[in-house]
Amino acid sequence: MSDPQYLHGSCLCGGVAYRAALPVRDASHCYCTMCQKQHGAASGSYANVASAGFAIERGAGLVTEYASSDHGRRGFCSVCGSTLFWRSTQAPDRIAITLGTLEPPYDGPVERELHTDNKPAWLPKR
Repeated sequence: MSDPQYLHGSCLCGGVAYRAALPVRDASHCYCTMCQKQHGAASGSYANVASAGFAIERGAGLVTEYASSDHGRRGFCSVCGSTLFWRSTQAPDRIAITLGTLEPPYDGPVERELHTDNKPAWLPKR
């Protein structure tokens, strides 16, 4: 049963499950090259929420964090490789959870596109 106060998500293998308290401050597609490489896609898509409301409910020992830059860490499942979140070391009160891991799927708006100078030419034009 869905809880209207939280977003819920999990990794591909189901070993990690998390919850994140609403509200979403904004959702975004990030086209930076690090997001492209980590996601293997045109962008990383995230919901920005308060860190205080984020909790790993199952499989905390399976989550690995990678310091992808001096200002960011990326969390993923060490079993299946699913990208779970991105957190800023400069703004520790926020965490960006990946939209593709949410259950049920995210149905809110995506307000921002980041690093659009790296947006691939092969994406469909809007």
